[in-house]
Amino acid sequence: MALTDDFKWVMNAPFLKLLGLEAVSVESGRVVSRLTVREDHHQQNGYVHAGVVGTMADHTAGAASATVMEEGFMPLTIEFKVNLLRPAVGRALVCEANVLKAGKAVTVAESEVFAEDDNGEHKLVAKATVTLAVVPRR
Repeated sequence: MALTDDFKWVMNAPFLKLLGLEAVSVESGRVVSRLTVREDHHQQNGYVHAGVVGTMADHTAGAASATVMEEGFMPLTIEFKVNLLRPAVGRALVCEANVLKAGKAVTVAESEVFAEDDNGEHKLVAKATVTLAVVPRR
């Protein structure tokens, strides 16, 4: 699935624009997103803030879920759990999200967030499980 005009609404949330989060690839049940790390993404110790990592994991999972929903419906997060596995340090974050179970009322997806270093190497920094309600699109 291409990043069509029909799908772009998912990745056009004002908060995502503020963070700089962008979709890189979109397939049925899978979305990859990327965020170029800026200084204002950091917390006091120079690592990417957990709120940035969590937002990326949550929204990318929601976007993956949107790819398998019937027209006229959208995902809305019910809950998410993020395991922060190591400090996020690097020039970018890349998130890969996949739908685990697509339901008529509830969908479950998972995300993995990787920190990308200057050599393009990726290290897993977080893993999330996201539960989303299937609601009428506003």
